[in-house]
Amino acid sequence: MAAPTTELLCYRGITTSPNLSRTLSLLSSPFQIPKSLSSPIPRAPPLSLHTCLPSLPRFLSRLSTKDFNISITDDQEEDGEEEEEEEVGELVDESDGGDDLLTVDADDLEEDARYVVQEFSSTLSSQLRIEDEKDDQEEVSRKQRRQKSTVKSIPDHLLPRVAIVGRPNVGKSALFNRLVSGNNAIVVDEPGVTRDRLYGRSFWGDHEFMVVDTGGVLTVSKSQASVMEELAISTTIGMDGIPLASREAAVARMPSMIEKQATAAVEESSVIIFLVDGKAGLTAADEEISDWLRKNYSDKYIILAVNKCESPRKGIMQASEFWSLGFSPLPISAISGTGTGELLDLVCSGLKNIEDPEDFAEQEDYVPAIAIVGRPNVGKSSILNALVGEDRTIVSPVSGTTRDAIDIEFIGPDGQKFQLIDTAGIRRRAVVASSGSMTEALSVNRAFRAIRRSDVVALVIEALACITEQDCKIAERIEREGKGCLIVVNKWDTIPNKNQQTATYYEQDVREKLRVLGWAPIVYSTAIAGQSVDKIIVAASTVEKERSRRLSTSVVNQVVQEALAFKSPPRTRGGKRGRIYYCTQAAIRPPTFVFFVNDAKLFPETYRRYMEKQLRSDAGFLGTPIRLLWSNRRKTEKEEGQAATRTQANLVPRDRKLELAT
Repeated sequence: MAAPTTELLCYRGITTSPNLSRTLSLLSSPFQIPKSLSSPIPRAPPLSLHTCLPSLPRFLSRLSTKDFNISITDDQEEDGEEEEEEEVGELVDESDGGDDLLTVDADDLEEDARYVVQEFSSTLSSQLRIEDEKDDQEEVSRKQRRQKSTVKSIPDHLLPRVAIVGRPNVGKSALFNRLVSGNNAIVVDEPGVTRDRLYGRSFWGDHEFMVVDTGGVLTVSKSQASVMEELAISTTIGMDGIPLASREAAVARMPSMIEKQATAAVEESSVIIFLVDGKAGLTAADEEISDWLRKNYSDKYIILAVNKCESPRKGIMQASEFWSLGFSPLPISAISGTGTGELLDLVCSGLKNIEDPEDFAEQEDYVPAIAIVGRPNVGKSSILNALVGEDRTIVSPVSGTTRDAIDIEFIGPDGQKFQLIDTAGIRRRAVVASSGSMTEALSVNRAFRAIRRSDVVALVIEALACITEQDCKIAERIEREGKGCLIVVNKWDTIPNKNQQTATYYEQDVREKLRVLGWAPIVYSTAIAGQSVDKIIVAASTVEKERSRRLSTSVVNQVVQEALAFKSPPRTRGGKRGRIYYCTQAAIRPPTFVFFVNDAKLFPETYRRYMEKQLRSDAGFLGTPIRLLWSNRRKTEKEEGQAATRTQANLVPRDRKLELAT
């Protein structure tokens, strides 16, 4: 039978057994281990008791000092064979030194930690893959190649602007995607898809400019009913709970709001691309838009581009019909790219050179992006407009007003730059599929892509509706993506009979239902009135700083040591217990910690959550998820040699061992 487990107290090469307490009692000198002496150090080779007794006075005199650690080990003897069991809850640090049984190479473990993080990131990306993720990667690579060709980078707000205008469904978004070399705008073969202004940076030769995509410019000669039919604006979807009068007024204002956004884009641009449909031919709407541009914007450089002219021969015939508009037509194809080179040459000829480009500092390498997401009609666009101080996006009680992901540069109160991203409302997948709307499906896809490319996500919920099932699913997606998050409770003014305890009770309810975001701060605001909107940026800035914070390895190991001293990993039924060798923070955004252990399976999910809780309580990380990766430590050549030696020793017959012992 196995002998009772013997606990060894190791102090700088001096080892004593539990019989020490009996010896101390004979010496009338009680011995207690202070609680502060719970940090372990590597074990020293076992010594006999009579070897330790001469050094006992020196050992006792140093018990009051704080420069030593205590570790607890277990040794087992079975049938005369000594089998060494791994130390429970021991954290091995290379700086302690003097460990003959276990050697930790910090440099090798740091390299292994980076490899573990890369492997985890690739696995997570494959799990969260979006249909057009491959296109996004190609788009990023193209943009990076083009950006490398430019020596200086000019801020977006100082670049000249080129607006694309025209009637609905002539291919403005397709041309926008072609010019910016991306897939930013939603392209669907139906009118009225684009509503807000969409900006994108474009390069051609030595010129750099911003391209602005706009919604279809409508004509006032048409009746309201024909306008609704042409734009395919629904008067029923997303209008539940809205009075009939408000519903009709909101739908009636939609065309004028889209036209207002297009007008704002034309006024701020120096070059205007007037796009028409070569297949459909000249229409009355094209003539009215042409008159509108000539009368109001004759001082701007206007280019008439005839789209959907894939064939060069037929394109000349199709473009000849538009000479009556008073501009020189240029046949192009936004889908195939035919004629876009000549179009860009004309665009650059109408742009003014920016004076003294050397005066501009190089663009910052990192500008945090804040995505505003949530269910439809919770006030996301209102929050964006309140932050930037203008009607940048269309705000309407019509659900699904925002379709594209709108990127806007914003400078916070402290001068820090942010990239704000307004997104479409995210409905349940089954509801989107049952509606049969391709536009809504693409809008939701753009919203998820905005979460992926953002750094901080502002999850907006409606105060009266509180937390719904869809909010929980969005929260789970944010946590899996590893993004920082803050919860924005909008329309706070709609809560009746508020008092000092209302916010406390409301926060308790939110924490109970959104447990996956228990670390996210909560901000209460009323965006339509501009109340407490500035707190959103302050909270987002704090979250981003926490998300980018890195702890030194010594601090991480100290926190883990305290956690191990308070609660050791549980034992399995076979008597095994997990052992942590080393811990380091291998990445930021989000903070990622790698634990090198003897066997990752010995650490259950409950203990991993406990370790995460200890890291948060001791190190902070407010508003950001932290990832704990548990990896089995690779054995060194020295350890493999020692293991082989012990294996050979165990193969020696028992009689032979007794002879060697005598």
